[in-house]
Formats: sequence, structure tokens, C-alpha cells
Amino acid sequence: MISKPKVIFFCAVLFTGNLKAQEVIPLYNGRIPNSISNSMKEITLNWDGQFGGYKSISQPTLEIYLPAKEQANGSAVVICPGGGYGMESYRLEGLNIARTFINHGTAAFILKYRLPSDSIMPDKSIGPLQDAQQAVKIVRQRAAEWNIDINKIGIMGFSAGGHLASSEGTHFNTCLIPNEEHISVRPDFMILVYPVISMTDKLTHAGSRKNLLGDNLSAEKIDFFSNELQVTDQTPPTYLTHTGDDSVVDVDNSIAFYEALRHHHVPAEMHIYPKGNHGFVLSIPPEEWMKPLFQWMKTNSWIK
Repeated sequence: MISKPKVIFFCAVLFTGNLKAQEVIPLYNGRIPNSISNSMKEITLNWDGQFGGYKSISQPTLEIYLPAKEQANGSAVVICPGGGYGMESYRLEGLNIARTFINHGTAAFILKYRLPSDSIMPDKSIGPLQDAQQAVKIVRQRAAEWNIDINKIGIMGFSAGGHLASSEGTHFNTCLIPNEEHISVRPDFMILVYPVISMTDKLTHAGSRKNLLGDNLSAEKIDFFSNELQVTDQTPPTYLTHTGDDSVVDVDNSIAFYEALRHHHVPAEMHIYPKGNHGFVLSIPPEEWMKPLFQWMKTNSWIK
């Protein structure tokens, strides 16, 4: 397992095995949009003696993993770890996934997004989405430098990170970041793993909703962040996976999103397994559970 990465801005820092280069960059140059002065200190989480992830994140970053040039297929994926919008499971739903992608020639970008907090943002509900839009913008803006096809940039999310990824894929026409260059923040495809999709009472994960939207909920905000209600004909093609016995995030989240995609004629593929509960893929080697995902990417010509 890889240990907690040492963050050094704007320089390559790691060469090991198939990992050709690692670079961690701040998500924004200068002032972070929708931010206020704060004294929040990031907390590193360790589980069972291993680095696990982070909470209290106020300084978003993008961690870059590029495949060897001879392996690169031109595709890229921005990865959003989950954690109920209260923490981010960075190792299991970030680092392990990035290594698998580069082994298959796909560039991977782990997004350490701001966790919603009234103490660091005037509007905490849009902070994570701003960071996801900025991540896609950066990858598209620097695609030539990183040997990436600007039409093969996807976004992936786990659990609440799946809500963030699906928010990016359904709200790209509402640009929430400075974008004088008019660079598209629409991902070309989405990969959603046991995702929180809805903020409605009957479907949502209560902890994710409370952390993102707070206690004083308006119907307008609930609808805006219920992404099954925001699907259009322009929503990117989507791959979903979930288990039928998920007791944390009901599988109906994925089913509702799939149905919305289908009715808008958006290509989608869904894999529902009978058992495994929430986080089921975390006990399976990524190379194993991601096999049908890579086949889906090949079928759709995002990878060769």
C-alpha cells in the first residue's frame, strides 16, 4: 500500500514501479473562490496503522498520475473519493484506483476537494462542485502537456464522491468558477460507484445531505442537488455499479439515475450485484472489479 503522499507543489516527486510521475498541485492559483479567511487545519486519518484519508479540507489539490508515454491511450479520469462529505477515503477510493488506471494507460487525477463547512465558505453547498469543475477545467486546459485527448476526460466518484461526480455531470452548464477562457467543464463520461445521487427524503444518505446542505433545506436546493432530476440529453454517458443490499446508500439512487439517463437517451451501463453492502469494491482488488469498467471504456472508444 502507498503511504500518505508528501505534498510538494509543482514538481515531480515519485518514481516507483508503474508509477511514472506524481505531481500534487493546488487546485487554484491565488484566491480560492467562495472562500473566507479561516484557521481550519487539515486532519490526516489513519486506519489499522495505514494512511486512510483526510478531513477538515480547506485547501483543495489535484494529485496527478500519468502513465508511461508508450502506454498512454489519451484518456483521463478525475477521481472523487467518498466519505459522506465529512471526510475523504483517499487511499482506498483514490490512490488504489489511480494506480489501476495508469496500469491501463489512463491518466488519473485524484481530487482532494473542499469539504463543505460554513467556517470556510459563504455557500458550502457549492464548494465541492466548484472544485470538481475546476479539476475538469485544469485537465482539459493542460491536456496537450499531459498527453490527453480533450474529448476523453471523465469523472469518477464513490458514495458521496459519486454525488459530486454526478453533480459535475449534470450541472456543467452552470459554471461556478472563474472561466474567462470558456473551457468546457463537462466531463465526457462518468463512472459512479455506489453513488449518493438524490437529496430527496426517500433516497438520500442523510449524513451526506446534512453535511452538504445543512439543516435548513429549501425545496429548490433539494431539487438542484437531486441529480436524477437534473439529467438532460447532454448528460455524459455513465457507468454505474452498486449492490442490492447496500444499507448505507440505497441502490435506488443508482436505479433512479439510470432510469433518468435512459429516458433522455443517454448511453448508460449499470452493474448491480446482489450482496456486498456499501463499499463492496474496497475488499476486492481493483484489477478484478474494474474489468467490466475497462471493457465499457473500450466499447465506447475512450481507451483502445
